Amino acid sequence: MLTAVTTAHEYTGSTIVIPVSVRDLVPRDLPSCTWSGSAAHLRQVERALERAAAGEVDYLAVCTPVDLPVAIGGIDYQASEESGTLWQLAVLPALQSRGLGTLLIQTAEQRIRNRGRRRAELAVEENNPRARALYERLGYAAYARKPDAWDEEGPDGTIRRHETMCVLMRKDL
Repeated sequence: MLTAVTTAHEYTGSTIVIPVSVRDLVPRDLPSCTWSGSAAHLRQVERALERAAAGEVDYLAVCTPVDLPVAIGGIDYQASEESGTLWQLAVLPALQSRGLGTLLIQTAEQRIRNRGRRRAELAVEENNPRARALYERLGYAAYARKPDAWDEEGPDGTIRRHETMCVLMRKDL
């Protein structure tokens, strides 16, 4: 899949169009994905890629013409028998609000349909209204709330527990 992301320079009004493609994320991509989270997060992504090799998940990358990932995210087929569960969705901060997240999700939804599943699900933190607005714009509806928690590695290497409340959302495909 090839599409383009458009970005406008706020000072000159010029527009730059960059073609992007979507493919499977592979282990060699991980060093260029440090923008997506901590070292601990990248270790989780690495484990997800092992699961992808086993067919349990898909892990996608939206890439620039030089094949650098600028958006990534996974689809877990083991979390539910009826749905594909989107998780670890991330877009390079400098390129947010340029359509990359939409492209990533639409491609993930097609992968879910290709697996014979008719619904996509995801969880979004309550304190992330921007992401929730994107999901709602794409047709996802909230159906429940649940607490979630994970360990995060700080810049100094210390581990702290992150606890949050998530809104569960789903969309029929």
